[in-house]
Amino acid sequence: MKVKPSLRNEFIEPAQPAPRRSRQARVCWGDSVVTIGGDAPVRVQSMTNVDTVNVIETAIQVKELAVAGSELVRITVNTPEAAAAVPHIRDQLDRMGVTVPLVGDFHFNGHRLLTEHPACAQALSKYRINPGNVGKGDKRDRQFAQMIEIAAKLDKVVRIGVNWGSLDQELLAEMMDENAQLATPFEPRQIMYRAIVASAVESAQRAVDIGLSADQIILSCKMSGVQDLVSVYRALARQCDHALHLGLTEAGMGTKGTVASATALALLLQEGIGDTIRVSLTPQPGEARTQEVLVALEILQSLGLRTFNPSVTACPGCGRTTSTTFQEMAKQIDDFLRAQMPLWRTKYPGVEGLKVAVMGCIVNGPGESKHADLGISLPGTGEAPAAPVYIDGEKALTLRGDAIATEFQELVEKYIEDRFGHAGPANARAEHV
Repeated sequence: MKVKPSLRNEFIEPAQPAPRRSRQARVCWGDSVVTIGGDAPVRVQSMTNVDTVNVIETAIQVKELAVAGSELVRITVNTPEAAAAVPHIRDQLDRMGVTVPLVGDFHFNGHRLLTEHPACAQALSKYRINPGNVGKGDKRDRQFAQMIEIAAKLDKVVRIGVNWGSLDQELLAEMMDENAQLATPFEPRQIMYRAIVASAVESAQRAVDIGLSADQIILSCKMSGVQDLVSVYRALARQCDHALHLGLTEAGMGTKGTVASATALALLLQEGIGDTIRVSLTPQPGEARTQEVLVALEILQSLGLRTFNPSVTACPGCGRTTSTTFQEMAKQIDDFLRAQMPLWRTKYPGVEGLKVAVMGCIVNGPGESKHADLGISLPGTGEAPAAPVYIDGEKALTLRGDAIATEFQELVEKYIEDRFGHAGPANARAEHV
């Protein structure tokens, strides 16, 4: 069957995220600066789930999240005791050499906590304020202003985060009443969308009027449904140039939460919408909090927006594969590379771009291996008991025997040392904050 000439000659534009240039915020702690928006890469955030009052436990979890790849970590600040603990958490982190900026999550009483605990206000690098939870009527305006004034005075970044579950009910009721007066009213969901976006944009303008720099404002409008989130953020991106924080709130646990978050965030990021992300996963029993960070990193790496870890390509297996050896080897290599990355990021600049292929038979094995930096094709059903190894697209050697996995791992280590061991700043591909 011949392909039409028009298809042979057609130029197919490579898929890539659309550009959206937003303002750039600078979240700082000491000499550590995390830029968000503008020309900065999409940043990864996470949040602790331990009691902030427990200084050591909170500091340990913050460190774990930072080591996993979280560039900012949010902590709950909901009581005077929690606010009093924040500077001690910051001090503990500094002693451990962990400079990740801390974000304070405030609801209801944030104005009072920031005012009565100035050391807490100073130790935090960013405040998260929900305009739906800062009071009602005149009290809301005063309390919101208190928090913004402190942020402006201390040069702190503020995320104005609207959640559909805690939307300003007065604003929603006002917009519902206005809608009811129309000859052809909009659907209630449309009004909710508009109220969420209006709450964020109008709150940002109030913050600027009070004295906070527009560059130090980040907006979010979190929803729990994929299509709802996409609709709201498209509207939000059209109506402002502030940096945007993406996240599917209450995404759930396990496969459901992972798939929903990946779907929603990928759709928006591909459109150029989003400057920092958090994957809000409910941990499964016994699961580490760092899982949500790993998912966020994989989303960005899968889209080609950032590179964090070497990638290991492996086939799913089928009736042509004679054993689970390729599966076990793929996991072994992947686990090994990830475990070494905290050290390798500084020792081998650029190693995060490494591509390794571990394939289970000859059908796609050689082809995938040639496209990787290193690849191995294990024997499948009816194939000779040999595993050809490809390095930089060329067949380099063949492994045989019972120690193939160990020998291949040694080849990977040697390749990394030879290729990245002497990489200098000029040719390093590693990303820097």
